[in-house]
Amino acid sequence: MRIDIITLFPEMIFLFCNESILRKAQEKGLAEIHLHQLRDFAINKHGQVDDSPYGGSSGMVLRVEPLDQCISLLKSQREYDEIIFLTPDGVTFNQKIANTLSCDNNLMLVCGHYKGIDHRIREMHITQEISIGDFVLTGGELPAAIICDAIIRLIPGVLHDEQSALSDSFQDNLLAPPVYTRPAEYKGFAVPEVLLSGHFAKIHAWQQEESLARTKTLRPDLLD
Repeated sequence: MRIDIITLFPEMIFLFCNESILRKAQEKGLAEIHLHQLRDFAINKHGQVDDSPYGGSSGMVLRVEPLDQCISLLKSQREYDEIIFLTPDGVTFNQKIANTLSCDNNLMLVCGHYKGIDHRIREMHITQEISIGDFVLTGGELPAAIICDAIIRLIPGVLHDEQSALSDSFQDNLLAPPVYTRPAEYKGFAVPEVLLSGHFAKIHAWQQEESLARTKTLRPDLLD
């Protein structure tokens, strides 16, 4: 998988994407993350890529020309499965979307900033708009890093145990059951005996019951 990210602040994403699982995925050749500085397509020598909005509103808007030139250049080099704009008014990102995107070969993420991007870019190039929640951030860099993490870890071969990702919360619209490790008892708190039994059918049944109970208590909306 190749992910191209258009951003004003590539350093924010670079540090995140070159640690832990994302770094290992790239070292294995299973994922590529390429960062593109939007100011390389600035309209003048001062690096300008934004302007005040028509209509007299407050704030600044990323201009159409730099974004169009950058996106068009990348599109001329390869075909993208999705060109995604990261915006608070997009569809809320979830595990189902992550699963779908993890099957793609080439993705482009466009990070907004200030008050957003000229709407013509959304009409000309964007194929999907994604939000990570009902709140506003300074820019799309953190959402881009989160989406990279969520989808790359699902690529076969990235995780040491591929079944691990399949048992995560939300994969089957249930929260994951409680997990424990050594020691079996600590300060009066003990691991449930069924997990120490070695009886895999009973363990699986316990995990399913706990997943359902936790989901009913903490996220009943997932069961609707």
